[in-house]
Amino acid sequence: MLDKVLLEILACPICQADVIEKGDKVICTNADCGLKYPIQDGIPVLLFDEGKK
Repeated sequence: MLDKVLLEILACPICQADVIEKGDKVICTNADCGLKYPIQDGIPVLLFDEGKK
């Protein structure tokens, strides 16, 4: 589980929208984008090519 303060400062690298944690993914809250990024070893991998629909 990611720290709430960390989640508050993170943003989707594509559209800059807020993200939420769901399971082992960080998910963009923008309905048009909605990319899902993996969390590996407790670190969100917010790289352009790691985002999946």
